[in-house]
Amino acid sequence: MPCVTEVFGPSYADAYDLLYREKDYEGEADLIERFLARNGIANPCRLLDLGCGTGNHTLALARRGHSVVGVDRSPSMLGRARSKVATTIPAERPRPVFRQGDIRDVEIGSRFDAVIMMFAVLCYLEDDRDVLATLGTVRRHLESGGLFIFDVWNGPAVLADRPKSREVSLTDGTTLIVRKTRTALDLARHLCHVYFDLRRAEAGGSTEEWTEEHVVRFYFPQELELMLHQCGLSLIQLRSFPNEELPPDESAWNVIGIARATTHPLEG
Repeated sequence: MPCVTEVFGPSYADAYDLLYREKDYEGEADLIERFLARNGIANPCRLLDLGCGTGNHTLALARRGHSVVGVDRSPSMLGRARSKVATTIPAERPRPVFRQGDIRDVEIGSRFDAVIMMFAVLCYLEDDRDVLATLGTVRRHLESGGLFIFDVWNGPAVLADRPKSREVSLTDGTTLIVRKTRTALDLARHLCHVYFDLRRAEAGGSTEEWTEEHVVRFYFPQELELMLHQCGLSLIQLRSFPNEELPPDESAWNVIGIARATTHPLEG
């Protein structure tokens, strides 16, 4: 029987970039830059990437000249991120900085023009207190008028089109990775339990099997707006993601939000 491992542990970190190699990080960096420009943030700017994982958004934005700090709690994911800097960032561009920390209380010691939380990072916070603590982290690290850009699972769409079991098989040279996905909804708490059963097989015959349980929260527009407001952030826009031209309706499983830092929570 596969062992149950820590979320985003060493095995999953090693497989992560292969599992998501089709994700359009450059296109999402384009989208982030469009939102920055539309809302008065000049290019290049100072960015904080909370929950940066293996650094793909951080690196894409750093290649464009932005000064970026990436934060993640997983040392395995950060190890992958740091290993890519030398080969993916041109010498004339500022090197991104990666720091290990908990997004609920991390302190960087400076403020930024924008904070991003991409790939449903906010959805990994099950409890309201953790959500508010994380939004407090966002606000503490934003300049007045700075932007917060994030994407989440959209509650109306999750209820309209329930999550389903899936299976993907991917190869990287002589490595085969198979991931089976099982899900269970907790409607009362707005949570989806996602079980990833993974198998890695090498050409030499060695195999590894493991399971991760990811508990993912889905959000509704009114609760997002209220939580942001409580932390000194004003919701500007909520759109379908990754196609921001579409409305955030029940056909959009993922939505992207843009909020602006207003009054600091401690300033009244």
